[in-house]
Amino acid sequence: MDRRGELLGWEAIGRVDTGHGYCTGTLIARDIVLTAAHCLFNTRGQPISAQTVSFKAGYHHGQQIAHRQVIQWVAPEGFNSKPGAEIDAELIANDVALLKLDRAIVSAEADPFRVLQGAAAGAKVSVVSYGRGRDEVLSRQAKCSVKGRYRDGILGFDCDVTFGSSGAPVFIREDGRLRILSIISGGTAPGEAGSIAYGMTLPPVVDALMTRLRRDAALPKASAGAKRISVGGGNNTGAKFVRP
Repeated sequence: MDRRGELLGWEAIGRVDTGHGYCTGTLIARDIVLTAAHCLFNTRGQPISAQTVSFKAGYHHGQQIAHRQVIQWVAPEGFNSKPGAEIDAELIANDVALLKLDRAIVSAEADPFRVLQGAAAGAKVSVVSYGRGRDEVLSRQAKCSVKGRYRDGILGFDCDVTFGSSGAPVFIREDGRLRILSIISGGTAPGEAGSIAYGMTLPPVVDALMTRLRRDAALPKASAGAKRISVGGGNNTGAKFVRP
């Protein structure tokens, strides 16, 4: 989407800058961004401070529709991504995080996307992301497919993603509207024959994380940072990709 006009309608998708790399994130409420959990850990497997994370909605060649600081993030307690750990179904299923922004993004700037709540009808999807080599502008693959549905709610896609695409929304059309079916966690090496990207079923984990954010909002504020305990690790360039 090299031309500014091509971003119309996609402003809620932005770049999540972490201080040690970047990922893709999507606004799902006025002050909540959906992305991949492994983006929020450094190469030593330590959770990073929310103070180092920002969200740039509609980022495009050094400019953005809205720029917000992250004040808190939450990820599932079951997420464990220690350096060198095997990438398995449990890790992918829990590779989800919600970012709480310091202030809301108003409708004049961007409209949030909704997470699909029911079963997906059909297998045709699309993906929008920032990726390595194209991290200054959004790219959209308008047509790709669900290639597999696995245990623990894992989904496989033939979408063209790469490092930096972690957290990218995978859209499916429902009643004429785009809904977020999944987000990209990682996959096999980009460009390799038979390469595949993996994501997860979102509603149960997103609902649980939303509940935690609401609960934490009612508590006295001690400090800004991660609201999870189990330690994990991340890739400093984004998505987790392995050879088939």
